[in-house]
Amino acid sequence: MTTSDFYLPEARQRPCTFFDERPQEMDVDLLVIHNISLPAGQFGTEHVDALFTGEIDCSAHPSFTDLKGLKVSAHCFIQRNGAVLQYVPFDKRAWHAGVSEFKGRSRCNDFSIGIELEGTDTQPYTDEQYSSLVICTQYIMQLYPNITPDNIVGHCDIAPGRKTDPGEAFAWQKFLTLLNE
Repeated sequence: MTTSDFYLPEARQRPCTFFDERPQEMDVDLLVIHNISLPAGQFGTEHVDALFTGEIDCSAHPSFTDLKGLKVSAHCFIQRNGAVLQYVPFDKRAWHAGVSEFKGRSRCNDFSIGIELEGTDTQPYTDEQYSSLVICTQYIMQLYPNITPDNIVGHCDIAPGRKTDPGEAFAWQKFLTLLNE
């Protein structure tokens, strides 16, 4: 594989330094779906992009004070209109899962891909987001055949009690049906 294979062709590439190498001999076999909006519940702002690129102005909103010094990233961010921004190549370790566990293995960042949807736990996601998520997921599954539908989870599944995303608004059945078409 070439370096370009680890970039989604449909995505706009964004600069990010919040990633590192995966542990050697680590098989990628997990896809984690998240949600994010900054400020919470507000869509279409530049703040999520600024967070993942390390350029967020923590004085721009009172809720951003907790973000000072935070180094977090995702492989991709899917906006409400379906546009995909990619911050981390799929072969690198993005910093999206935090303290996490899947099937008895901790440190999910080591073996997972993280996709953020612009949204909240309770507001429905858009059809454009589902379409882009399917395209992204199919591409990732070609790169990493061990990522099967059984290994596609929400952040809530790998960090229960700590995280709730992608939330009750995420239509898992709709997504899986579209993925299998």
